[in-house]
Amino acid sequence: MVLTVSSGCSWCHLTWLYRNCAKTIKNSHFMMRRCFATKKPETVMNVFDRNAKKLQKERTTILKDYKVYDYVKEEIGYRTFDRICDIKREFDVLVDLGCGRGYVSKHLQKEMVKTVYQCEITELLLKQCEKPEDVITHHMVVDEEFIPFKENSIDMFVSSLSLHWVNDLPGCFRQVQKSLKNDGAFIGCMFGGDTLFELRVSLQLAETELEGGFAPHISPFTDVRDLGSLLNNSDFTLLTIDVDEMTVIYPGIKELMHDLKGMGENNCAWSRKPMLHRNTIELANEKYKEMFGKEGGIPATFQIINFIGWKPDPSQAKPAKRGSGQVSFADLHKINEPTKDKDISNDEDKHSK
Repeated sequence: MVLTVSSGCSWCHLTWLYRNCAKTIKNSHFMMRRCFATKKPETVMNVFDRNAKKLQKERTTILKDYKVYDYVKEEIGYRTFDRICDIKREFDVLVDLGCGRGYVSKHLQKEMVKTVYQCEITELLLKQCEKPEDVITHHMVVDEEFIPFKENSIDMFVSSLSLHWVNDLPGCFRQVQKSLKNDGAFIGCMFGGDTLFELRVSLQLAETELEGGFAPHISPFTDVRDLGSLLNNSDFTLLTIDVDEMTVIYPGIKELMHDLKGMGENNCAWSRKPMLHRNTIELANEKYKEMFGKEGGIPATFQIINFIGWKPDPSQAKPAKRGSGQVSFADLHKINEPTKDKDISNDEDKHSK
């Protein structure tokens, strides 16, 4: 059974669904809800056409060789899974938010998690999603901007290379934080600001030269500082953020753009230009090779920002009180100096007592 929850549902429709499905979902890990603001709502950026992104993802499902285009997501998904392995704990419920074809959750093992919810914006992509072996797995059609899990019900959220298409990223993070249990983890990764900078520069130079100006053809990405601020403002603690890069060599710009479309990563910003002239593409290809070309083709950089945050809990380690330290940083260079005989004798006397 696939439960579809979208932000476009009317209040009457949601009420009817809740009344008729109350018995079914009473003991489940999710619920339907609609939030009513008690204060002036914050300004939400509306950069991406979410319906266009849904259609782009659905178009990838009709490709006979769709697995050929998943090399970036497969690699990064496995790296994210490897980070989960570093947490030596068994989780009851894990949510793979924006799971794609199961790039992360298909690697999970029964010793790590009991139940997995694989969530995507389109049901067609979920049909091609690989499930982990020996783990109870459910598929849910979920928009990342409207997370339907009830509060304090999830042990871990995982998201790999999907949140960069979310308009209300602060709202998404807050919903994740509320849905997590105390001491629950949020592990994920997003494309960073330097992703495809070679393609961006080449297209801008070519379009400016031929058309007297340029339009944005590469979607905007977040950076490390903004991501850290968003997680902090959403009350996540013990944050860890690091940056990785993956470089792929392509024969030319057309092959690069073709693969991006096959990945479902083509532009969906509202300000996107409806078409790109052939002459502009050819000139951009020349400039790409001239500025960044290497032996064998042109490089495309994918910058990955990895993060992990935890929901606060009294059991978590806390920093020592300010001024409680007994060793100064100025004395760290003396750490390898031999201990004086007098100090050693004093320590031995203390232990003997």
